[in-house]
Amino acid sequence: MTYKSDFLRELDARGYIHQLSDPEGLDAYAAKETVTAYIGFDCTGPSLHVGHLMGIMMLRRLQQAGHKPIVLMGGGTTKVGDPSGKDESRQILTDETIADNMASIKTAFSQFLTFGDGPTDAIMVNNAEWLDKLEYIPFLRDYGRHFSVNRMMSFDSVKLRLEREQPLSFLEFNYMILQAYDFVELNRRFGCRLQMGGSDQWGNIVNGIDLGRRVSAMELFAVTCPLITTSSGAKMGKTASGAVWLNADMRTPYDYWQFWRNTEDADVGRFLRLFTEMPLAEIERLEKLEGADLNEAKKVLATAATAMLHGQDEAGRAAEAARAAFEQGTTSADMPTVNVPTADLAAGLGILNALVLAGLCPSTSDARRQIKGGAVKLNDVGISDERLTFTDSAVTADGVIKLSLGKKKHVLLKPEA
Repeated sequence: MTYKSDFLRELDARGYIHQLSDPEGLDAYAAKETVTAYIGFDCTGPSLHVGHLMGIMMLRRLQQAGHKPIVLMGGGTTKVGDPSGKDESRQILTDETIADNMASIKTAFSQFLTFGDGPTDAIMVNNAEWLDKLEYIPFLRDYGRHFSVNRMMSFDSVKLRLEREQPLSFLEFNYMILQAYDFVELNRRFGCRLQMGGSDQWGNIVNGIDLGRRVSAMELFAVTCPLITTSSGAKMGKTASGAVWLNADMRTPYDYWQFWRNTEDADVGRFLRLFTEMPLAEIERLEKLEGADLNEAKKVLATAATAMLHGQDEAGRAAEAARAAFEQGTTSADMPTVNVPTADLAAGLGILNALVLAGLCPSTSDARRQIKGGAVKLNDVGISDERLTFTDSAVTADGVIKLSLGKKKHVLLKPEA
C-alpha cells in the first residue's frame, strides 16, 4: 500500500517493514498525531551488537519523522530470559550484573537518539520499575487469566523448543506475559501505542496488543522488521571472531569499519538503506557499481555506518588507517594495537604465539594452518616458517611490529616495559 505518514513511508522505502498489525490504522494515526513507540532490549551482556541495529535504527527513523521513542531496558525481563530463537535456557544473572550491563549498554543509544524532556525526545525506561513490584497472585488474577495456554503453546518460541525436546522452564514460559504487560504499562504511563521489534517477537507483541484491548480497551499497534542475514545466509553481526559489538571498548572503531567494509557484494545496497542515512537516489547509484568500483561503495558504507556510531572523526581515522594498511602497506596509530612485553621480545617471540596474542588466530594450531596457507605476514613480508621467532629487531621505525593475516586483518604489536 501507499502510506500517508512520513514514518511508514520511510520504513517501507528502506526495507524495515516485515509485519504490521493494522497498516491502515497505524498509518492514519502516524499521519495525524505524535506516535509514542518502544523497543525492548534485555541486559544479557555489557554491549548490544550489530544484530540490534535494526531496532535502534527504527527508533531513529521514528524520531526523525517527528515521533517519540522509548528505549525499554529489560532490567526485569532479563531476570526471566526470552526463549525466542533460543535452543536452551538463558543463564540466570545477578542483579548486580544486570545493573552493570544496563549502564554499559546505555552509552550506544546516545549516538542514535536525542534524549530529553521534549515532546519527541527519547526516554529510557527500566521495566524493573514495575515488574519487580508485582505480587504474583494478584498479577495472575488480573492479567494471567487473559492468556490461553493453548495459544501460548502455538508460538514458535515455545513450539520449536518442545519439538526439539529441549527444556523450556516455567520461568521462560512466563516471558511473553511479562512482555505483554510491559506494553500495557508503557501505554498507561506514557501513552505508548506502538511496539516495534524483530520478526521473532511478533507473537509476544501481538499478545501485548490483545492484553491492551482486554484490560484497557486500548487500540495498540505492532511493526516488526525482518531478521537480517547476509546474502550467503550468515546471521547479521556474527563473524569468525565473534559478535560485532557496538561499544568501542569491545570492538574498536577500526574493526567496526572493517566489518562494514567486508560486506558481501549483494548486500551493499540493502545495508546502505538500512544502516545509513544516505539519499535513496545515491544508494541506487552506488549499488549498480561493479568490480573494483563496488569496493568504493563498501568504503562509503563503512565510513557512514561507523560515523553514526563512533562519530565522523573516528570514522575518518578508521578509513585512513585501512587505506594505509591496504593501499600503502604502512601502519597507522588507529590500527588495532596489542602491547607485548619487551622481555618476551628479548627472549624471542614465536610467530605462532604472536598470532594468538594479536587475536588474529584463536590457537597455535590455527596459526600453523594459516602460515602453511601463505596467509601470514610480518611487517608486510610473507612468513612460511612456523618455527620463526623474532626479537625487538623486528620493531619498525614507527615503534611497532605489524602482523597481518590475509589482506584485510592487521594488528600492531607494541613493545612495553
